[in-house]
Amino acid sequence: MHITRRWTALASLSLAMVAAPACVAAQDAPLPTAATAPGTMPGTGTQGGPGYADLADLVLAAPLIADVAVRSAARIKPDEATGLAPGMARFYVEADVQALVRGANGLPPRIGYLVDVPTDARGKAPKLKKARFLIFARPVPGGAGQVQLIAPHAQLDWTPDTDARTRAIAKEVLDAAAPPQITGVGNAFHVAGALPGEGETQIFLTTADQRPVSLSVLRRPGEQPRWAVALSEIVDEAAAAPPRDTLLWYRLACGLPERLPDTSTASLTPEDAAVAVADFRFVRDSLGPCGRTIGG
Repeated sequence: MHITRRWTALASLSLAMVAAPACVAAQDAPLPTAATAPGTMPGTGTQGGPGYADLADLVLAAPLIADVAVRSAARIKPDEATGLAPGMARFYVEADVQALVRGANGLPPRIGYLVDVPTDARGKAPKLKKARFLIFARPVPGGAGQVQLIAPHAQLDWTPDTDARTRAIAKEVLDAAAPPQITGVGNAFHVAGALPGEGETQIFLTTADQRPVSLSVLRRPGEQPRWAVALSEIVDEAAAAPPRDTLLWYRLACGLPERLPDTSTASLTPEDAAVAVADFRFVRDSLGPCGRTIGG
């Protein structure tokens, strides 16, 4: 197949695609760089689709998200594919845009981009032509109709489930009330109650945009501890823990450290500090693991 001259507009960016996929304005956790087969998330070995954290990573980092159908896929010679990893093949893909999930300035009906895919033991690559994918990309400056995948794993098999979850996350991300990125843990405070085992712990978090976020843990004798998160300076008594696989859950589960930093309890008595540490551990255990399968 004759390789269209359009792919040369992306050749200078191929190293960046493989070696340095960055998040939008460095606001979120860096995307990992391991290459992967379309639709297969590293560490799973299945075509079951990405988990919430993996998908949220991609949505947050990609200014363009599109549902595309591959019209043609031209394999690039290895000596022309700068930075190509062993066991991989690079293609220049031309695809028809089926739907634009995210993109402030839109996309033309047909786009082109580079993608690396794994080969089998015989060096044969999977068939891309006529396949349908969700791609997470950025525009190529000065390249009309050309985009760059934000990471080697940023081309996913299109399925109704992956499409629906991507759209739901994108809607959450674009909401004016979307929770901010957690950057660290500030001071913690504990106030003991009148009864043994009664008390409340409040832990303040730091965020990328300086918006207030705090955790509160309430303990009462004979009851299970209850925790909640507040997204303002006022703690609402009706606040609750976030449901799993929501953007707020993701911000906490993937953004909080595993243990409360010593600096957070520096002003507390040893007794109160011990309770604050235990309460933070309770919150962390309640959230569960981030579930990121690509890097972390």
